[in-house]
Amino acid sequence: MKRSVLRNFIPYILIFFFFKQSVAQLPIYKDKSRPVDQRVKDLLSRMTIEEKFWQVFMIPGDLDKASADQYKHGLFGFQVSVGSTAEISGQILNYNSKENALALAKKINAIQKYFLEKTRLGIPIIAFDEALHGLVREGATSFPQSIGLAATWDTAMMSKVSTGIALETKIRGIRQILSPVINIAADPRWGRTEETYGEDPFLSAAMGVAFVKSFEQMNIITTPKHFIANVGDAGRDSYPIHMNERLLKEIYFLPFKECFEKGGTRSVMTCYNSLDGVACSANSWLLQEKLKKEMGFTGFIISDANAVGGEVVLHNTAKDYSESGMHAMNGGLDVIFQTDYKHHELFIPAFLQHKVDSSRLDDAVSRVLKAKFELGLFEQPYINENFDDQILLAANQATAADAARKSIVLLKNSKQTLPLSTKIKKLAVIGVDANEVRLGGYSGKGNRKISMLEGIKELVGNSTSVVFEEGCGIKNETYAPVGADYLLAKGKKGLNAEYFNNVTLEGQPTTIRQDEQINFHWTLFGPSSELSNDFYSARWTGELIAPASGKWKIGLEGSDGFRLYINGKLFIDHWQKQSYRTLLKDFVFEKGKKYNVKVEFYESSGNATIKLVWEYGVKNSQTARINRAVMAAQSAEAVVVVAGIHEGEFQDRAFLSLPGRQEEMIRAIAKTGKPVIVLLVGGSAITMDSWINEVSAIASVWYPGEQGGKAVADVLFGKYNPAGRLPITFPIHESQLPYVYNHKPTGRGDDYHNLTGLPLFPFGFGLSYSSFQYADIKLSRNLIGQSENVTLTASITNTSKLDGEEVVQLYIKDVLSSVSRPIIELKGFQRIPIRAGETKVVEFDISPELLSMLDINLKTVVEPGDFNIMLGASSRDIRLKTVLTVK
Repeated sequence: MKRSVLRNFIPYILIFFFFKQSVAQLPIYKDKSRPVDQRVKDLLSRMTIEEKFWQVFMIPGDLDKASADQYKHGLFGFQVSVGSTAEISGQILNYNSKENALALAKKINAIQKYFLEKTRLGIPIIAFDEALHGLVREGATSFPQSIGLAATWDTAMMSKVSTGIALETKIRGIRQILSPVINIAADPRWGRTEETYGEDPFLSAAMGVAFVKSFEQMNIITTPKHFIANVGDAGRDSYPIHMNERLLKEIYFLPFKECFEKGGTRSVMTCYNSLDGVACSANSWLLQEKLKKEMGFTGFIISDANAVGGEVVLHNTAKDYSESGMHAMNGGLDVIFQTDYKHHELFIPAFLQHKVDSSRLDDAVSRVLKAKFELGLFEQPYINENFDDQILLAANQATAADAARKSIVLLKNSKQTLPLSTKIKKLAVIGVDANEVRLGGYSGKGNRKISMLEGIKELVGNSTSVVFEEGCGIKNETYAPVGADYLLAKGKKGLNAEYFNNVTLEGQPTTIRQDEQINFHWTLFGPSSELSNDFYSARWTGELIAPASGKWKIGLEGSDGFRLYINGKLFIDHWQKQSYRTLLKDFVFEKGKKYNVKVEFYESSGNATIKLVWEYGVKNSQTARINRAVMAAQSAEAVVVVAGIHEGEFQDRAFLSLPGRQEEMIRAIAKTGKPVIVLLVGGSAITMDSWINEVSAIASVWYPGEQGGKAVADVLFGKYNPAGRLPITFPIHESQLPYVYNHKPTGRGDDYHNLTGLPLFPFGFGLSYSSFQYADIKLSRNLIGQSENVTLTASITNTSKLDGEEVVQLYIKDVLSSVSRPIIELKGFQRIPIRAGETKVVEFDISPELLSMLDINLKTVVEPGDFNIMLGASSRDIRLKTVLTVK
């Protein structure tokens, strides 16, 4: 009997033995019961140099056209290419197949399966993407642009928005976002101001933390950017910066530090520019000493796209890409972000030749592996494919509309022009932007977008006649490039082009081709690979076919060194290098006649532009559109003019005025005597000296997102009482720039001889349909120790007959300090709803952190003495003030 029982248990004993053996043989890195650091260490010890390289190399793409062994060593991750259309920096990116959330999730799962099963170590990838103010994907919600979200001055609203974006991100299987932008927008000429949270480090930090926290709590890695300052002199993108450590610590580091410490951010992106002569992606002082050691950042650092190679083509501090990769990795970068798989051939030699320090490489790989283990990708690599995102989309659309309402900043409202009455019989709506839905930079396509024109028509219904005219638009259309349809060479559209490797058009051309237009702007590279980017000449020849009879101007625009011949005669002559010129002259054309044209151009210093331009079909069209807009205004009871700007990445603005002939159009409409409301579409400051006094009301609507039309209509007609506040200063004129409210005291004064030093609209400014009274400011104690907190309270009363919201702003000034401090600093804010006639008490906790400063040795201290504690409606509208003394 005993033997029989034993015999029955033998199979189970064997099974247990083999199970125990298999567990014992399970690699540590695959054992989820082990601590992450042990798993990282074990996996790292098993990796070859090639496998380590591919864990620090990230690209856009997928496996569709990959060879069998292309990714056999693994990969950090993909920005997965699946049938989406996105607008990034003004460029439309089209993918191959139709995408929706489920299609993307399935594709990411399929890619993940390959890396888990077909690579030696089975290391999963991180799928990443952009999500600045909405995931840049087909079918994803587009919320108001970042600067608009900052204008809400509402961190709870920001959290709601970021939670919505995070949910849409996670269901698709994307586990890292290359967002947010928390650079300080110290100069509104910068084309990327729209992507930021404004000029103030405290506001930017608060909004940044609210944004990243939602993602990190859902275990999606956030990547604030661009470390550290992505805008230089005169507001130019990625210009070199020369900032001392004090300025960096007091202003520029703060939002990043807060995102790391309070938001849980696990990644960060470097920028294209250099800091004190060293490219930021290879700057050991910045990345190793300050970021990793001093700030204690334990996540991984990625470069901006193709930024590592900037040492070769821009900064001229590396002889080739291999050396630039070595500089970057040895300098503290953890992941090289490139835009093409083939780019790995440029960088991998430094790794294979052991020019990248082995301990530094192991540290970089360890940081990436740690993130992948923390994301749970080894245990749960696949996203659930059984989901329906329609309920989520509906909720996010409601959030997008709410955020848009909260973002609108009312700048002027003479004689209570706004809100408009819904009983108005005829309303004129003017402007291209009224009928378009511009979403801003780094946007997807959005869902069911509602234009301002649609929003207005929907709200007023049949009771109001709404007349629409496009007006003149944002383009400066006094002339335009001559199109390919009017150029002919060798029987084909365009002109015959010859390019020479000298500046004198001598010898045999190195490149001969057909160019459809002469409309070129060459920066990093010259016209062809056979030419340098800074020393060449070109000649275009062919025929110009007159589309009509008449006289109009024709000529050249560009970085001079150009001339134009028509029928063998020199027509435009500017054969010298000096600056940038646009030279046009009258020419009489006969319809259908062909004119021989020759354009010659040379460039001897790089960064070249050359365009063959004319007035045909442009100037008269603009004037006609303005005239139609004026006629529409004359027939209406009130006029809404929607005017916009052009900006974006590498699209900085020299002038802050409205582009094209929009200002001319506004003045012409204002002369009708009708109430004119101007809505400004854009993500930065706009000057308005030539027309501000001619109109009745002005509001900045930023880029209000896919539901923006509904939100704008609600504000115009009083369905919503605006309470947005400016996150940037609006100057009177560009000559005041750079201008931030929290500058340090001057050595003499702020004014110019011929212009005030004050802004047009200060930081924190914004009007309401309600009025508010501040009273009863009190500190729980007026005398505290250096490590103690104190509570501030005050009463805010809505003295109007309309319910509204007030943004109460807390500012602090250190009265006497050992080093110069800002004249005023934002240290708190609350957006509070207050019913008509109601009084609410606001409360702020003033901690040592809010009173701290950097002493002469850059140590954080709270110095004893008096502090002015102020509450206001803007940085220049201080309503209450008291003094706090620190012992």
